[in-house]
Amino acid sequence: MSITLSEANSEEIITTSASIPEDANEGSLRPKTLADYIGQEKAKGNLEIFMHAAKLRGEPLDHVLLAGPPGLGKTSLSFVIANEMHVNMRITSGPAIEKPGDLVALLTNLNEGDILFVDEIHRLNRAYEEILYPAMEDFAIDLIIGKGPSANSIHLDLPHFTLVGATTRAGQLTAPLRDRFGVSLRLELYTKEELLKIILRSASILGVSIENGGAQEIASRSRGTPRIANRLLRRVRDYAQVKGNGVITKEIADIALSGMEVDKLGLDSLDRRMLRAIIEYYNGGPVGLETLAATINEESVTLEDVYEPYLLQIGMLTRTPRGRCVTQKAYEHLGIVFPGNISGQQQLEL
Repeated sequence: MSITLSEANSEEIITTSASIPEDANEGSLRPKTLADYIGQEKAKGNLEIFMHAAKLRGEPLDHVLLAGPPGLGKTSLSFVIANEMHVNMRITSGPAIEKPGDLVALLTNLNEGDILFVDEIHRLNRAYEEILYPAMEDFAIDLIIGKGPSANSIHLDLPHFTLVGATTRAGQLTAPLRDRFGVSLRLELYTKEELLKIILRSASILGVSIENGGAQEIASRSRGTPRIANRLLRRVRDYAQVKGNGVITKEIADIALSGMEVDKLGLDSLDRRMLRAIIEYYNGGPVGLETLAATINEESVTLEDVYEPYLLQIGMLTRTPRGRCVTQKAYEHLGIVFPGNISGQQQLEL
């Protein structure tokens, strides 16, 4: 895809080497090295080998795609990659790139070995992806100088860089773009043991006094997500300061989390409303995602990306060709009697 020079000279700031807005709250908690990064052992193990090999060859790391649900540490892992490779990182996102010139300006301002981090890369305009193809493969782009009959095309070489793309919906990436990533890593939900280590580390950084029982209580209700664990830790800290002596105990954590409507399994009010809607309005399912979203007045993409992954993992929800169904475990958790006269087909789906 050819871009005019005027488009490439966009002055709009779409990247920054400073902290991103999310860092205003969690920047101090971000790990700096792979040794500090807790969990995702398989992804870390592979990434460590790839980075070490690249440094031995004196080359930039191959392009990396990080996929997984929100809050699992994709952005944090990109910071770790930059620190481990001893290079600078530029940050942007798919929706922030509004015209081809933005992407060209972004690429031409990179230095040798730099990392370009594109969050939500699946939301990048499909037409602009064509600019990335030669940039990722040949480290070059084509520019057009002038207009009309006098227009000339020039081939511009780019510094060797590493594109790190993060996405919560890898299936929405086009095959040509996905195939150009040499390293593809899938981040999975964390175990309670891993979350416990993260909470204890975060509490130490924040200067929060916490007992092991309090940390375990927060970990068990964090939905397998470090971002949620750190958020709950801060809010429980508030309860401990106001209603306790500043120490997060198991009792204080239980009072605080119950007050925030987060139950023993980490389900919040929307999780329970979602499950109840399927049970009360659709006899346990199946029900289509759009219909369910309209029923509880919530965006379907929010249900699919934020709430469903955890409900599926703990076995309270299933996906079938006909729609979403709740399981017997969901009935029991909500204190609703599981119907004994459920149809054979529906029971099979449950």
